[in-house]
Amino acid sequence: MSKARFLLGALALLVLPALGLAEEKPRKLNVLYIVSDDLNNSLGCYGHPQVKSPRIDELAKRGVRFERAYCQFPLCNPSRSSFLTGLRPDQTGVQDNAFVFRKKIPDVVTLPQLFQKNGYFVARVGKLYHYGVPNQIGTDGLDDPPSWQKVINPKGRDKDDEDKIFSIDGKKSFGGTLSWLSADGTDEEQTDGKIAEAAIGLLEQNTDKPFFLAVGFFRPHTPYVAPHQYFDKYPPASVPLAKMPADDRKDIPDPAIPVKNANYGLDEKTQREAVQAYFAAITFMDQQVGKVLDALDRLKLRDNTIVVFHSDHGYHLGEHGLWQKQSLFEESARVPLMISVPGMKTAGEASPRVAELVDVYPTVAGLCGLKGPDNLAGKSLEPLLAKPDAAWDKVAVTQVQRGGGQPAKAKAKDAPMKAGPQPGAATFKGYSARNERYRYTEWDGGKRGAELYDHDRDPQEITNLADKPEMKEVVKEMKAKLAEVLASAK
Repeated sequence: MSKARFLLGALALLVLPALGLAEEKPRKLNVLYIVSDDLNNSLGCYGHPQVKSPRIDELAKRGVRFERAYCQFPLCNPSRSSFLTGLRPDQTGVQDNAFVFRKKIPDVVTLPQLFQKNGYFVARVGKLYHYGVPNQIGTDGLDDPPSWQKVINPKGRDKDDEDKIFSIDGKKSFGGTLSWLSADGTDEEQTDGKIAEAAIGLLEQNTDKPFFLAVGFFRPHTPYVAPHQYFDKYPPASVPLAKMPADDRKDIPDPAIPVKNANYGLDEKTQREAVQAYFAAITFMDQQVGKVLDALDRLKLRDNTIVVFHSDHGYHLGEHGLWQKQSLFEESARVPLMISVPGMKTAGEASPRVAELVDVYPTVAGLCGLKGPDNLAGKSLEPLLAKPDAAWDKVAVTQVQRGGGQPAKAKAKDAPMKAGPQPGAATFKGYSARNERYRYTEWDGGKRGAELYDHDRDPQEITNLADKPEMKEVVKEMKAKLAEVLASAK
């Protein structure tokens, strides 16, 4: 190189930055974090033959979908406190819908807080931490103020129309009871429609800065409210009902069945109407997710934004005669989970490996080059995003809490989940470990029963193998893996 060219090059290094023409540093990745409420795996991308979820299915094609993802506690507050702190329920202390995790761990750094500390604009629209639904819609609920710089709590006509909602108990105690409404009006008038609108507004206002935007939809949580057009997609006569063998419950420990009266004693017509309403609420919510994703594309943010979608826990629709949540069966513990990363080569693939919602925190942090707290309970899923069938050794652990006395026998149309701690009674816990083939569950350390199901042969978890002599070694192995996870959470 001549001396003249060297001097010109050196001059350029001095002048170009002053002109703003120097090569810019890569911009931080944004995060759009979407959570649905009480959504099970009844989605097209998970193979459901009837539910229409085109927008979530589209997201699955742009990311990796986890076939075996599980929550840590199938109840809103314990689950949400867990995945937003990256800690297990025994670490957060949250076992019900009332306890606030900072009472036990006041200095915890939540997932959104981590992004705040690293220069991101962090906002929430709708339900991320627990809300009582529908009573607390439009309020902060049990929110965690340190987690956010901005919060928006939309409230739609579903709140104004509560007097029109049908409930199986004939009352207006919607939050824990099967209840629904085929609603008048438009999507935009509903709370979830307003959540989508508010999220789009925040995207439009923050195109020039790194953001972590958390969007929490309320549906399909009961009451299942959606405009008429969504109900019309699912005529009750065409919706499937879970098949329950006559002897299904004979080998199941008593604490595993939180409601003793199968299907609350509801007739087939009412059960079908409940399923119709639940499916309608899913498809309605799916369309609101799509509006937010469309805005991400319109604003040319998709190529620089990680999109995460999952539910807080699963949901029963009559399996084992159960509805809703708070069981340790597959339908209650399993959740949809998909993660889309700009430029990923594995878009559209599914991972058969076991994942947990506590894995989301270290995964999202790692993808953005951030280091979370040292005590996170989960394991980053980054290797599975790169190679969905990579070697992987993990069990998912889900837990519930029961009262010391067995739940009272439910009346025919009793409001559902009576399985939580009973006032004045001692409590005990149930823990379930799931690997790729087996689910092992024990109640009160095994003193109140145990369960083992082989998902290769029995995906509906009908036959309990825990007491079979030929399964002794499997029980021993699964029990050891469960104990290992529980020891790490102390």
